[in-house]
Amino acid sequence: MRRAENSLLLVLVLPLIAVVTAFLLLPLAQLVLIGASGEQGWSSYILILGNPRYLNSIVTTVALSTSVTAVTLILSTISGVFLIRNSFWGKRFITTLLALPLAFPGVVIGFMVIMLAGRLGIISSITLALFGERIVFAYSLAGLFAGYVYFSIPRTILTIMAAAEKLDVRLEEAARSLGASSWDVVRDVIVPTLKPALVAGGAICFATAMGAIGTVYTLGTRIDVLPLTIYVEFVVQANLIAASALSFVLGLITWSVLTVARAATGSTVAAAG
Repeated sequence: MRRAENSLLLVLVLPLIAVVTAFLLLPLAQLVLIGASGEQGWSSYILILGNPRYLNSIVTTVALSTSVTAVTLILSTISGVFLIRNSFWGKRFITTLLALPLAFPGVVIGFMVIMLAGRLGIISSITLALFGERIVFAYSLAGLFAGYVYFSIPRTILTIMAAAEKLDVRLEEAARSLGASSWDVVRDVIVPTLKPALVAGGAICFATAMGAIGTVYTLGTRIDVLPLTIYVEFVVQANLIAASALSFVLGLITWSVLTVARAATGSTVAAAG
């Protein structure tokens, strides 16, 4: 009987094993081998860090993704807790509006940033009328940062709102009765309670920002981030070895962050995605 159950389980698992092998393990192995197929061999992965352009691209991408994650978590936590705690006219509409960026691809997000902060954008027109000079930042890291925050908020606020529903108001009231200030309540009660959701949402936000290319491609090639560097090496320079090695480095950084987050929150990271 037990042997029959094991055989049935194996039959059910085989399709999953086949899919994972065909669409994940084999392409990943091929990517790693191509990255090490140059004259330097496996040293190519180490030599990438010695190339100023590649290293700058990696550092810029990690720094940008980290800052986007931090700002997104702050905005999402404040907005999410407020929406859960308060009832007002138009709340459903605002909640739906916050999730709207999920419907847009990266190219559309980039176009919206251009309409906001481009040469003929809203901010440019307002600053020209007020100060006689156009302020344009759509085609820089600042514009990319704004676009990433815009499409990252829905990916975190929904997770945080779900966790905020489980906040015990009595704990906050007890803390205030003991003389805790509003900041103390946030630091010692709200944030620790929301920690799994914050870690999970932050990990997904970081991973998304690390690998996004549609928005940066729309805003211009002068922005030196890792996904665009990989694209240029592969399509423009036809440097398949460098593109493969950089792709592996990007995946390794992202996978490491997701693994640490998953270890800290159990299965919450998977649920957040």
